[in-house]
Amino acid sequence: MSVPAKFLYCLRSVLVILALSSCGLYGVIASIFCTLIGKRYLAQWTTARCFYHVMKLLLGLDVKVVGEENLTNKPFVIIANHQSTLDIFMLGRIFPPGCTVTAKKSLKWVPFLGWFMALSGTYFLDRSKRKESIETLNRGMENVRKNKRVLWVFPEGTRSYTSELTMLPFKKGAFHLAQQGKIPIVPVVVSNTSTLVSPKYGVFNRGCMIVKILKPISTENLTKDKVGEFAEKVRDQMIDTLKEIGYSPAHNDTNLPPQAVEYAALHDKTKNKMNNEPVSSVGVSDGVSIHHEGSSMKKMH
Repeated sequence: MSVPAKFLYCLRSVLVILALSSCGLYGVIASIFCTLIGKRYLAQWTTARCFYHVMKLLLGLDVKVVGEENLTNKPFVIIANHQSTLDIFMLGRIFPPGCTVTAKKSLKWVPFLGWFMALSGTYFLDRSKRKESIETLNRGMENVRKNKRVLWVFPEGTRSYTSELTMLPFKKGAFHLAQQGKIPIVPVVVSNTSTLVSPKYGVFNRGCMIVKILKPISTENLTKDKVGEFAEKVRDQMIDTLKEIGYSPAHNDTNLPPQAVEYAALHDKTKNKMNNEPVSSVGVSDGVSIHHEGSSMKKMH
């Protein structure tokens, strides 16, 4: 990794912290204002949009969404894969009005961001206190059902930071709640973002996250004893979708994880073999190129 690339990685990391802090401060003000006018449920939505536009402007990132029409019929519970800091950027693009997130309780004390989350109605979960967490989620589900809102859950429980096309095991809490409330599950699958951000490999590139919103899955006839099996089926479906959309298209300003490079090379080689053409380069989809000095990566799907 070259010195300019290291500098760019550090600079962009600092910009993310500044963006989070400034948007968190905006969120505090927005939460107070929305509460005063009786529309607290819009505080997280407006703050998420703010963060999306700030990050897009500062870092040259964007989000392409497929299946956004599946977010129209509330109430429902969104289940999404959890990868990195960029999850907040993705939330900013597709976060539905009236949606609320769950978060680990330690975030509550983070200056600006935590204050905003507390004021806007985030459901904080303490993993060491299971009973308390279940009660918090039950309150959240009651609000979702009663007011036709949306609850956003990352069932992996923590960021994976994986550079592989997979997901961590799912926790079953959100699925049990959806089953009890007979509320549909809407799976949201985000392309692997290690081509955009990866602390392990010193990656912080410009590019585009691909988000595929799958059709709602009914829990109307789901019984309690089948929740575990149901959760595994949803996870399998999401991993299959992740393998279809692959890695996030990126411009290689800093570095790339080796798994993504190998994936792109294999994908390009297979395509060229089918077309009976010589392999000339490795590449990225949706018209966004990953650039190496002296060569190009064109088709990483």
